[in-house]
Amino acid sequence: MTKSSIISLSEITNFQSKEEEFSPYRWYRSMLNQEPVIYNEETDSWHVFKYDLVKTVLNDHEHFSSVRKRSIVNVGYSSEEKGADSEHHMPDKLDIHNVDPPDHRKRRSLLASAFTPRSLKLWEPRIQAVAEELIKEFEHQSEVDIVEAYTSMFPVIIMSDLLGVPSKDRHLFKGWVDTMFMPTTDATFDQINEMKKIAGEEYFKYLYPFVVSKRSNLGEDIISDLIQVEVDGEHFTDEEIVRTTMFILGAGIETTSNLLANSFYALLYDQPELYAELRDNLELVPAAVEEMLRYRFHISKMDRMVKEDNDLLGVKLKKGDAIIAWMSAANMDENMFEDPFTLNIHRSNNNKQLAFGFGTHFCLGAPLARLEAKIVLTTFLKTFTSIEPVEGFNLEENLTASAAGQSLTTLPLKLYT
Repeated sequence: MTKSSIISLSEITNFQSKEEEFSPYRWYRSMLNQEPVIYNEETDSWHVFKYDLVKTVLNDHEHFSSVRKRSIVNVGYSSEEKGADSEHHMPDKLDIHNVDPPDHRKRRSLLASAFTPRSLKLWEPRIQAVAEELIKEFEHQSEVDIVEAYTSMFPVIIMSDLLGVPSKDRHLFKGWVDTMFMPTTDATFDQINEMKKIAGEEYFKYLYPFVVSKRSNLGEDIISDLIQVEVDGEHFTDEEIVRTTMFILGAGIETTSNLLANSFYALLYDQPELYAELRDNLELVPAAVEEMLRYRFHISKMDRMVKEDNDLLGVKLKKGDAIIAWMSAANMDENMFEDPFTLNIHRSNNNKQLAFGFGTHFCLGAPLARLEAKIVLTTFLKTFTSIEPVEGFNLEENLTASAAGQSLTTLPLKLYT
């Protein structure tokens, strides 16, 4: 993806601080009330915020296509030697993002067969063991940086484990994913693109021989599944498998670690009394996870290209227009959620949140992310009777830009067993 094809969201959001982007509720409220569909001249793109309209954009692939020339994120790196517009990203057979039905259905089912194993039940004990292993390392401390010790490492360990990669190398994955999913602006594009190129090449060099050796030593893991899967009588090449794991890692690590860190932030600062309520009633954890996805996973958005002229959103859209659906704003739509700017784990419809998308492109990893969040929180709640913020914590200084918005770099908390 070249510079001009990236749609810069800062032109429309105009946040004044990292903290404002981390809690964009005032902006969401104003867009929902005043500008449910808006054209932004600087970026030549449309933006949609209302729940029903966002669902339309995500689900109506006849009018809103995933085959697009411009996007809000660039994953992977632009490669000059293959021509200016060429990029190192998903091989065509496995690209489920930039494709519409019916091709999308076939490719998705193919990836689903590898990405979702026989059942999540198979993975659950491994996920549980990782949660316990990480907590053991800090359970006797009076204070911990929960991001460093728990929420950032957890998805890295899980994804490398499920891919079938040695856990001793998991810190390498964290570095590669952080780099390959870094956001860029026109000003930083060349510098960050070079860093992504190096990270991509290092990742490839590391994983390629691993995939080759797996062919004669299959296991219960995603790489083994990808080796065995067939599409139209063809198997995937080793190179295609490596590229696919890059996508799976990125999709499975950054978003989940954000959700987990933000959930702890909510328990410390948004609604401190919630911790005791959850601890006394662990059955409420799944409902809490849904509400965290609605309220505290505030960085979910998806771009599409207008496929045919239409006025389905109440404005005249032209073929080729870029349109961004803000799922996290839709999650704050009072026509759908009562008192939406309040964190409330007891709302009856919090599972209608759109953080994972909607329709044919609904996130493949959603069941895994939900399971991880449930286990991470439940295991923690069982271990510690209460938590408290650490005095002097400055949110603005502990946030960093990521592909998914502002992410917590550290979050210190006091522990009581």
